[in-house]
Amino acid sequence: MTDSEALRRAQAVRHFNRFYTRCIGALHEHLARSEFSLTEVRVLHELSRGHAQTASVLGRALGLDSGYLSRLLTSFERRNLITRRPSDMDARQSLIALTGHGHATYAPLEDAAVQEALDLLDKLSAPSQEQLIAAMKLIERLLGDQPKPEPVLLRQPRSGECGWLVHRQAQWFATQYGWDQTFEGLLARIVADYAQRNDPLREQCWIAEQAGLVVGSVCIVGVSTTVAAVCLLWVEPHARRLGIGMQLLDECVRFARRAGYTKLTMRTASTFMEPRRLCERAGFRLAGAAAEHRFGRDLTIERWELEL
Repeated sequence: MTDSEALRRAQAVRHFNRFYTRCIGALHEHLARSEFSLTEVRVLHELSRGHAQTASVLGRALGLDSGYLSRLLTSFERRNLITRRPSDMDARQSLIALTGHGHATYAPLEDAAVQEALDLLDKLSAPSQEQLIAAMKLIERLLGDQPKPEPVLLRQPRSGECGWLVHRQAQWFATQYGWDQTFEGLLARIVADYAQRNDPLREQCWIAEQAGLVVGSVCIVGVSTTVAAVCLLWVEPHARRLGIGMQLLDECVRFARRAGYTKLTMRTASTFMEPRRLCERAGFRLAGAAAEHRFGRDLTIERWELEL
């Protein structure tokens, strides 16, 4: 990355930070009319979730200085908002929980915060609301400490998603490997042919969704009456090594057997270790490899096969 490109991206992050800070300020205007600061409300919210916590856990969860948090909790205790009791696991630690008065005090703050969020969303159409929420979830996923092994839903594509998958993969391979538009053309043909044939008994496409985000895809298409091909196998970079690729490939194998195919094939470039690893784990064997000039690059294209 050039210095100018790095600077452009850094400035974009700073611009978003300023914008989001203004939005957060608008969302928490009610705090100016209450006795609590934003940080105090965050602590009350964390404690309102129903399980007692230690100060060290609270501090890590909220990114708060231990000394500041200690003074804040002492203030809460004086106002009968919290109780402290020794931890059964570690006598040096105290478990902190909201009192009945604490819950009653926090409840209107929670209601006001929810209403202000609803007011903000009300300015947007329903599709725009979903787009905003998806973008927020993506930011959390990309900037989080590590991906969480949350449940993955495999479902049929919704309107527009097949086209998005073409766009996403073409964009990523162009950026990462310099592949040209012929790759996008290949993806578009696969999707167009699949959609036009519309043969759900012999062909299927699955979208992998995790925590409301599209994190992967795969498509199985008929090559002949006995052979099917795995296409569009994709897992978002931030969601890899969570078993999603294996889940998608296993679904292809199950479908191919139910549909009566006797062989499943998949093609991939030899330099891509993850698809090769998935094929090996699923029981595919390497049936052949050939040097080809494709997508503007000299590649070795491997053909993997699974007898069903």
